[in-house]
Amino acid sequence: MASSSSRGEMEKMGIDQLKSLKEQADLEVNLLQDSLNNIRTATVRLDSASAALNDLSIRPQGKKMLVPLTASLYVPGTLDEADKVLVDIGTGYFIEKTMEEGKDYCQRKINLLKSNFDQLFEVAAKKKNVADEAGMVLQAKVKQLQAGTTS
Repeated sequence: MASSSSRGEMEKMGIDQLKSLKEQADLEVNLLQDSLNNIRTATVRLDSASAALNDLSIRPQGKKMLVPLTASLYVPGTLDEADKVLVDIGTGYFIEKTMEEGKDYCQRKINLLKSNFDQLFEVAAKKKNVADEAGMVLQAKVKQLQAGTTS
């Protein structure tokens, strides 16, 4: 469908084809928007984790603190080793890393997500343009069809 995105080719299409093209492009735009939102959410979570690692690295050993178990449940704890952290690498797997390796991991993931976000944003913008063009051509054809039936 991407090759038929030029306006000239769209004008050669029938009304049903244009409706189908617009619906498909709108569906793809919505899916891409969902992906963009997921990337944005993951980036915010990684930024938060990176900030927590920075905060943790400056705290002295033996410092009393509240440890988050969930987003709203904290338990009292004592900082034992601030030079080692557990990094969640996905699907329930954790790897022990040094503090610097943990910070580096977060930064690399953030950079990757930002790069993916930029690429997906470009694709979404192109798909939105295709959907908008198809909608304009479709409206013009419907008006032309209505003008032909009222004459």
